[in-house]
Amino acid sequence: DIVFSLDSVITAVGISGNLWVMVPAVLIAAVVMLVFSGPIARFVERHPTFKILALAFLILIGALLVIEGWNPEVVHNYHLRNYIYFAMAFSVIIELINMRLRKTEQPVHLHNQPTLAEGERA
Repeated sequence: DIVFSLDSVITAVGISGNLWVMVPAVLIAAVVMLVFSGPIARFVERHPTFKILALAFLILIGALLVIEGWNPEVVHNYHLRNYIYFAMAFSVIIELINMRLRKTEQPVHLHNQPTLAEGERA
C-alpha cells in the first residue's frame, strides 16, 4: 500500500506546476507513510472490522468519482460529497463505540427478561 501511495504522490508532482512546493511535500509524505505504516497495520490486524469499513469507504469514494465524472453538477447540486463524508464519519464513530463495548468483560444483559428453564424451548 505504501508503494501505491507513494506512486500517487509522485503523480501529483508530475501534474503540479510548482515543483518547489511539491518536492518537500513528497519528502514529508514519504516520511509520514514510513513512520505510520507499521502502527496502522498493527491496528487494522487487531481490529479487522476496520478493513471492511475501509473497503466500504473506497467503494463510496469510487462511486462518487464515477458520478462526478459523468456529471459534476449532480455532485455539487445535491451535496453528495457532504452526505458521503457524514456517513463515513458516522460509521467510524459507531465502530469506535463497538470497539469500546467489545472490550468489556461481561456481555450486556437485559433487565426483566424471562429466562428459559432447563430443557424448555423458545
